[in-house]
Amino acid sequence: MSRVPGWLGRLGHGLTEMGDRLDERRAEAEREEEVSPPDEPPPPLDEAPPAPVSRPDPAQAVPWGMRVAAEAGWRLLVLAGTVWVLMRVISAVQLVVLAFVAALLITALLQPTVAWLRRYGVPRGLATALTAILGFVVMGLIGWFVTWQVMENIDNVSDQVQDGIDELRNWLLNSPFHVTDKQINDIAENLREAVGANTDQITSAGLEGVTVVVEALTGILLAAFSTLFLLYDGKRIWEWTLKLVPAAARPGVAGAGPRAWRTLTAYVRGTVIVALIDAIFIGLGIYFLGVPMAVPLAVFIFLFAFIPLVGAVVSGALAVVVALVTQGVFTAVMSLAVVLAVQQIEGHILQPFILGRAVRVHPLAVVLSVAAGGMIAGIGGAVVAVPLVAVTNTVVGYLRSYSLEQTLKQSPRPRGATAVEVAPVTPKDDPAPKDGPADLG
Repeated sequence: MSRVPGWLGRLGHGLTEMGDRLDERRAEAEREEEVSPPDEPPPPLDEAPPAPVSRPDPAQAVPWGMRVAAEAGWRLLVLAGTVWVLMRVISAVQLVVLAFVAALLITALLQPTVAWLRRYGVPRGLATALTAILGFVVMGLIGWFVTWQVMENIDNVSDQVQDGIDELRNWLLNSPFHVTDKQINDIAENLREAVGANTDQITSAGLEGVTVVVEALTGILLAAFSTLFLLYDGKRIWEWTLKLVPAAARPGVAGAGPRAWRTLTAYVRGTVIVALIDAIFIGLGIYFLGVPMAVPLAVFIFLFAFIPLVGAVVSGALAVVVALVTQGVFTAVMSLAVVLAVQQIEGHILQPFILGRAVRVHPLAVVLSVAAGGMIAGIGGAVVAVPLVAVTNTVVGYLRSYSLEQTLKQSPRPRGATAVEVAPVTPKDDPAPKDGPADLG
């Protein structure tokens, strides 16, 4: 019994020492955790992975210049498609469009006469009838006179042409160009063979010419009826046209219309005066030079003057060719000198003085518009191209000034500031017209 308590004492002492050592180790571990933080525990398996790094919007990643180019590009494509469809529609009804445009040009020429008669108390219907009858009679007499002159002189001209060809041949043989008789005969033989080989094409062209004559007569009738209605009822037609314009844009269009009409009227009047002066002086020049059919050639010069640039060249070349084949080289050279002198006076004095700045169009715009009009609608397109560009230039300029005026009126002013007077939209050299589309009637 005496030995058991000693054993128990030793066991308790050992357990006490073991507990002390565990406490020391625990204290050392706690000290180590205070010095260096413990590693993060792994995330639970059911926790979502971290979100990816956010990326910018693709539209924002595209450079600003490229975005602007793309926006402008698709709008230009839509505009080009609209213009293409419009041109297809115009091509389908080309005869009607040209007839109406011709009626507008004739109305711009005759409308001042109607206004003048109405100021003296003549009723609108009677003034329209008198003006239209007078205008159409004058045009018909001019056409009849040209035809009569050609038929009266055709035989004489044929003989003169043959004599002129012989004289031209002799001149070529004796010229410093060393042209031989065999070369001239070969050229004549080639011309005869070309005419014989293309007989079918010439015949079909003659048949197509009949169709062209029928279409021309139809266009003349449409232009005549359109001119009558524009002269008589132009005011109501213009008011009805304004109703088709959206209300927001109606005031600007209503102001641009009279100015466009003034530009068109100034162009037609100025072109008629310039063409008349060209025809008179060139006709007198070739008449005194002894060129046959001087009067019909003068009428052709007058008509071709309505085609800017190209018409003057074609009509002048026609007069020189007739002088060459009928009167010889010297007369042709003198005729060329007369044509060039008159055209130089026209280009540098008459057109700037008569047309003025109201219808001033850059020569490059004239060339491009005439070429485009001729490619689209032939001679009729070439005739109406320049007045269309002049009217468009006037309308765009007025609408730009009108938009600027409205912006200045609507812009807020600082408190206490006085109102600034806005300059009128009409330039000094383009006073507000007294007559316009609203005054056609």
